[in-house]
Amino acid sequence: MLDVGEKAPEFSLPDSMGKEHTLSDYQGQKVVVYFYPKDDTPGCTKEACSFRDADAAYEKHNIQVFGISNDDEKSHQKFKEKYNLKHTLLADPENEVCPKYDAYGTKKMYGREYEGIKRMTYLLDEQGEIVKIFKRVKTDIHAQEVLEAYGLE
Repeated sequence: MLDVGEKAPEFSLPDSMGKEHTLSDYQGQKVVVYFYPKDDTPGCTKEACSFRDADAAYEKHNIQVFGISNDDEKSHQKFKEKYNLKHTLLADPENEVCPKYDAYGTKKMYGREYEGIKRMTYLLDEQGEIVKIFKRVKTDIHAQEVLEAYGLE
């Protein structure tokens, strides 16, 4: 179980255009890594759009935002285009990164249990250390919650 103060696990995943992004390449910059279950579903769309609507604030403060799900690059590309998302969506279809961040496991819905991505967010400092973990996310205002957690507006 990851905790605040620990170094975030390294990853290298492709974005919606196939470009690889490696976490350590973003040393010296604050990074938000949010995990979400599925492209173009109601809650995930609200969450992604909350980051889209706060793009200017994230750019102003030089904060890199990564959204990660098990969807493939093509799905991410459609999702980004449909909602005009500017932040980077990373594809983890082989489920290699989500478990490293405790973002994959047993979930419950309508009384049944199943395995899937847990909606959670990690805030990293400029050295790649975890400064906050959101285990519960208010999808429609999450981007603002993240800025406030960094002490920014």
